[in-house]
Amino acid sequence: MFPVERLPLAEAYAEHLASAGVVRGLIGPRETPRLWDRHLLNSAVLAQVVPDGASVADVGSGAGLPGIPLAIARPDLRVVLIEPLLRRATFLTEVVDALGLDNVEVLRGRAEELHRSADLAPGFDVVTSRAVAGLGQLVDWCMPLVHAHGVLLGLKGSSVRDELDGARRTLTSWGCSEPEVVELGADLLTESTFAVRIAWSDPTSVGWPARRVPARSKDRRRRRT
Repeated sequence: MFPVERLPLAEAYAEHLASAGVVRGLIGPRETPRLWDRHLLNSAVLAQVVPDGASVADVGSGAGLPGIPLAIARPDLRVVLIEPLLRRATFLTEVVDALGLDNVEVLRGRAEELHRSADLAPGFDVVTSRAVAGLGQLVDWCMPLVHAHGVLLGLKGSSVRDELDGARRTLTSWGCSEPEVVELGADLLTESTFAVRIAWSDPTSVGWPARRVPARSKDRRRRRT
C-alpha cells in the first residue's frame, strides 16, 4: 500500500501517533499496538479508489486519518486536512511539517463553515472522512464540498448498509446518486475497509458552491446552483 520509498514517512507518522498523538488524546493508549492494521493501512487502502492527481478533502481529520496515510501512499494527490479543534489542527500541522508532506495542507474549520469559501472553489474531486458522524450527517457536511464530477468516499464499518437505509431521505434531498459500497483491502488486511461512494445524480446542475438546500429545510426555498 505504501511505496517502498515512502515507507519511512509512514513509519515516522506512526511514531508521532504513538507518542504525541497519545499524550494529546488523539489516539487511545490501547490503540498503539494496532496502529498499522487498524489505522494506517486501514486508511491507506482508500488510495485504491482515488483517481490520479485528485484533490482530496479529509473532513474532521482528527489525528490525520485517513488523509495523512493517503497522502503518503499517493504523493500525486493534493490533500487538505479539515479539522475544527485547535489542538488537533496544531498536531496535524506539526506532523505535516515534520514529515515534509508538501502535498498536504491543514485547514482549521468546520466543514459547514467552508461550504462557500472562495479559497476552496470549485470543490474537491474526493471528499472523505473516517469515524466522524453517521452517514446522513456526513452527507450534509461533505456533499457541498464535492466538485460537480467528484465523489464522497466515506470510510465506514461493515454495518454501512444499515446506515444507508437511515440516510435515504438525506441522500434524496441533496440530489445524490445511488450510493455504492466498496470493499477495500480484502486481500491485504485482516479486516476489510468499507467505503461508501456517493456522487451527484445530475452533475450538470451543480456549480460552486456545490450546494442544494435540503428539502427538509422548510424555512428555505430549495434551489440548485
